[in-house]
Amino acid sequence: MADGKGYFSTTKRGEIHELKEELASLDKLKKKEAVKKVIAAMTVGKDVSMLFPAVVNNMQTEDLELKKLVYLYLINYAKTQPDLAIMAVNTFVKDSQDPNPLIRALAVRTMGCIRVDKITEYLCDPLQRCLKDDDPYVRKTAAVCVAKLFDISPELVEDRGFLDMLREMLSDANPMVVANAIAALSEIQELGGKEVLQITPHTLFKLLAALNECTEWGQVFILDCLAGYDMADPRDAEKIAERVMPRLQHANSAVVLSAVKVIMRAMDSVKNEDLIKAWSKKMAPPLVTLLSSEPEVQYVALRNINLIVQKRPSLLSHEVKVFFCKYNDPLYVKMEKLEVMIRLASEANIDQLKEYAQEVDVDFVRKAVRAIGRCAVSLESAAERCINVLLELIKTRVNYVVQEAVIVIKDIFRRYPNRYESIIATLCDNLESLDEPEAKASMVWIIGEYAERIDNADELLEAFLETFPEETAPVQLQLLTATVKLFLKKPTESAQRMIQLVLSAATTETDNPDLRDRAYVYWRLLSTDPEAAKDVVLAPKPVISDDVSGLEPHVLQQLLAQIGSLASVYQRPADTFVSRQRLAVARADELQAVEHKFVEDDASEGGAAAAQAARDAGSSSGGAPAAAPAPAIDLLGGDLLGDAPEPAPAAAAPAAAAPPAAGLDDLLGGMALGGAPAAAVAAAPAPAPKAADPFDLLGGAPAAAPAAAAPQAPLLLGAEKGKGLTVHGAVVRRGGAPAYELTLHNGAAVPADGFMLQLNSNAFGLAPSNQVVAVGTLVPGAGGSAAVPLAFNPAKVAAGPATSKLQVALKTNQLGVFYWEDALPLPSVLDEAGTIDGNEFLSAWRALPQETTQRLGATVADIDAAKAALGAARLFVLAHRPVPGTGQDALYVTGRITAGTAPTQLLLELRLTRGAPGVDVAFKSGRQDLAPLAFDAVAKALGG
Repeated sequence: MADGKGYFSTTKRGEIHELKEELASLDKLKKKEAVKKVIAAMTVGKDVSMLFPAVVNNMQTEDLELKKLVYLYLINYAKTQPDLAIMAVNTFVKDSQDPNPLIRALAVRTMGCIRVDKITEYLCDPLQRCLKDDDPYVRKTAAVCVAKLFDISPELVEDRGFLDMLREMLSDANPMVVANAIAALSEIQELGGKEVLQITPHTLFKLLAALNECTEWGQVFILDCLAGYDMADPRDAEKIAERVMPRLQHANSAVVLSAVKVIMRAMDSVKNEDLIKAWSKKMAPPLVTLLSSEPEVQYVALRNINLIVQKRPSLLSHEVKVFFCKYNDPLYVKMEKLEVMIRLASEANIDQLKEYAQEVDVDFVRKAVRAIGRCAVSLESAAERCINVLLELIKTRVNYVVQEAVIVIKDIFRRYPNRYESIIATLCDNLESLDEPEAKASMVWIIGEYAERIDNADELLEAFLETFPEETAPVQLQLLTATVKLFLKKPTESAQRMIQLVLSAATTETDNPDLRDRAYVYWRLLSTDPEAAKDVVLAPKPVISDDVSGLEPHVLQQLLAQIGSLASVYQRPADTFVSRQRLAVARADELQAVEHKFVEDDASEGGAAAAQAARDAGSSSGGAPAAAPAPAIDLLGGDLLGDAPEPAPAAAAPAAAAPPAAGLDDLLGGMALGGAPAAAVAAAPAPAPKAADPFDLLGGAPAAAPAAAAPQAPLLLGAEKGKGLTVHGAVVRRGGAPAYELTLHNGAAVPADGFMLQLNSNAFGLAPSNQVVAVGTLVPGAGGSAAVPLAFNPAKVAAGPATSKLQVALKTNQLGVFYWEDALPLPSVLDEAGTIDGNEFLSAWRALPQETTQRLGATVADIDAAKAALGAARLFVLAHRPVPGTGQDALYVTGRITAGTAPTQLLLELRLTRGAPGVDVAFKSGRQDLAPLAFDAVAKALGG
């Protein structure tokens, strides 16, 4: 590889040298200007880390502005220069005792932001002093610093008593100190997963007193804390609500929403209805005021109001007009206003919804028509008016309006059976307007449900059946059921011809298992017991209700406790989308106890492996041990890697199984293969139909359903080798870690369960962090999918050069143990943040031994597309430059493997001629044996 000097060197050769001289200047003004230049370069992304010693030398200054600049530089580069960062410790300690409180606070804040383990110990003593400082500004800064320290070292925070000091600060005389202590304790409680913030009646009084005096963000922290207080005593709830009520008038919308959250929580404890009504009257105007803000704030307010009115619709029942849409409202605001209007629906709203259904915005019109239907379903007194409005909209002959009207009328028929069937003729006159699957499916359902009232029902269904193979699955399912309903209600010759046509098409010409299974059920019912078919297909249907967007009560309660956060905007509990790392503190002796228990429970090699997996998971999750696998991991009477189990009793003859392939001996320790016998399942023959029975359509019940369509993932285990069990899957990257995604289908005659997975030694030491394949019990003909997380296990690192070979064993309780060999793609173990800067690449390339090269057959026409393809494989293009005099392009590529005791950096140089076949790849790494895997990954990414 060329050394890359032309790309990585700077054009300003003397710039760094000049800055060093200026930083060492005796002129204070010149020195400050030099630091400003360094910060400016750092801000635009230039690497100025080589100036670290020169910048740090300027820390000891009385110029506050210069000190702030130097501290800013330190925060940015301390991680990349941890050894040099130690130089700054003495100055930090000295500054934390400076007479100026601003400098003391600045010092402790900066030390908290420098996330370097070597400095953490030095932070403790200055932090302890600052937590008890005379100046409240220093104390409030130190309180936040405790939360930052906990994120780095939870054990240190507990051992040094910082949590107790924070709790003491809740009684501080300064309201901002109280607010920051609350914020820090809340953050630590969320990170650690343990309750560290306990509000006593005395603390409650202090918080309520501080609420009126601290800043708006301090008020938010305190209000969020109060929302979590146990208000079991109605008197406490009343007291808190009365003290919080003035916050509803605050100019900051975050304070208003947090106050609403506290009052909603208090309402659940108070039983006095008059008091609740009085609070509701006070809460309504602030919520309405939020709708006069900019559209983005309106949207957030509307999402929160949506939750509030689900719990207490009476709170805004007299404020419906404020939710009327304005002509200049963005679409997302209009949609949310419409959703709230539906929840506050009354007969007076319907005409307003009719106007919205005649707007020009198609999405909004569709939503408005759906809203009319939902009002009809949820509000019986308005149903008649809604039907009339829908008929007026159908008369407009606007395609998408008619289709939405048909969809909602189907729901109205379900809600009010035998009441509005007179409008069916109008719907049938508009069949030519239907081209969307949902509208077609709704119309077909109406025709089938009221086939006896529609004279030409068979002709209408026959028109739909002409395009049966091209229709979507929902339409096909509705056509199948509607045709059966028609045949049961009007068994004419045309209906019999149609039922034969649709059953034949649904069982032999489709690969949709739902459609095929339903067709076989109908076929058997019609062929054996027509009366039973009528009882099943024409059974009375339960009355529906409008629960399209309603939330489960427990979910709603959870979201109401998170008002003012992203959870209330997404309308999903925070733990469903926040993957924040939990740092539950685990001491070494506790971890050893867990390991000891595993070894005692299972003295096999698998027990030790499980304990090792617990250690690995704990170290990879920032100190938190993984949940201990249940002792049920005991496989076949022993561990997957242990000895063979005891033979099965004579009554249960084991099924024959092929011996494992060569090279897999160590995977299961020579385990004897066996399994539970396949229980004989005799299907009861169906009664023979009467010869003259008009329901004997095709001469009897069908034989057996054809096999389900194969999944798209590669086949790992075929049905023949798997005794009826088929497995598809691959190793993929999922959530920043490798996982084995598997899809299983049980084609055997017996149910299968107890699926456990194990991997043999491999190039990267990957092993299941939990051997259970979570698909439950698969009954015959059923399938399931699961992703098994993989983690690094030192005991699983294969000796010799790295290969992509992956040997796998799958155990089941009934069918025995199966083996297969799969490929382990390199991108599945590459880190998402595997890039480095140019100087590191160049120095690493020069320091590594001889490169390995290979020519690939790929053709690259678009460099940008090639970069994107490599990036998708987590091979990051660091630089791209033309090679002088050759007409070629050079790409410098890097990737990193974090599996193992130390990260492994991969360095590659690709040389190619655009549009011409052939890519020359040079590879260097601390593990040169990875070269074949790297070449294969590049070839697949570039399509070669």
